[in-house]
Amino acid sequence: MPVMGPAEPVIAFATRTSEPPGLEIRVNFGIFAGREATPAEIDALAEALREKVRDLAIVSEDRHEFDDRSEASVHQVRIEIPADSLPTDEDGLSELRGRLLETAERWAQDCIAERNVELSDA
Repeated sequence: MPVMGPAEPVIAFATRTSEPPGLEIRVNFGIFAGREATPAEIDALAEALREKVRDLAIVSEDRHEFDDRSEASVHQVRIEIPADSLPTDEDGLSELRGRLLETAERWAQDCIAERNVELSDA
């Protein structure tokens, strides 16, 4: 954790953007489930994905976007695979991408079927 003085932790800090992942899969979880993904569900997703790829990161986020005309809020799950964990040939990459997308979609559908929150127009 960044610190300001000898032992003072800081709340906000700036960083440089790191290199983007080699492959990113986004799951619009909140739109369909009406809720956030639970930590146990994220763990289950990681377990299913690790059968297909060794290194990955999963980010569960509430994303808020604003402009002069609108505001939007969505819960999203991002799966990030580093470039060095991906096949170098286009056919291998395409096959892996398809398998990861299938796994993510099946995971989301199972989570939604097990427990969803009805969205209201209120």
